[in-house]
Amino acid sequence: MIHVCPLSKIEATVEATGARHLLSVINLGTEVVRPAAILPQDHLFVGINDITAPQDGLIHPAAEHVAGILGFVRRWPRQAPLVVHCYAGISRSTASAYIAACALNPDASELEIAQRLRAASPSATPNALLVSLADNALGRRGRMNAAIAAIGTGHLAFEGVPFELTFG
Repeated sequence: MIHVCPLSKIEATVEATGARHLLSVINLGTEVVRPAAILPQDHLFVGINDITAPQDGLIHPAAEHVAGILGFVRRWPRQAPLVVHCYAGISRSTASAYIAACALNPDASELEIAQRLRAASPSATPNALLVSLADNALGRRGRMNAAIAAIGTGHLAFEGVPFELTFG
């Protein structure tokens, strides 16, 4: 199972869930303290800004970032939960959790996974560029993009409430 949280709730979420893998999708240079329960090789740091188009001085999501996320989640043994976080637990982390769920469930409906995401997190607003890049990488032919568009923008929040995304 995948748990999503903001940066401020990593330690508590890892402790509460028994997670052994951590995916950090956050600005390059942001200090992320890896909980002791997570071994260094079980933590992936993806340094990108929460933007959906290139901007000077910022790092936009790109195909190599999505490839890293996909490789990491495919290596995750799923014997213990995975925690995914970004700064607020609203955009990059929810996109990454959605991407992971789609990658690990290739025959599942993109819309059903997106609806589960919305039900689990009213504030989830997945980063559209990350989703689009993953849609291409996974050969989903626009269905991931359409599913995220269908659930719409989440409720406005400064920080998301930790949640669990279940699937398959």
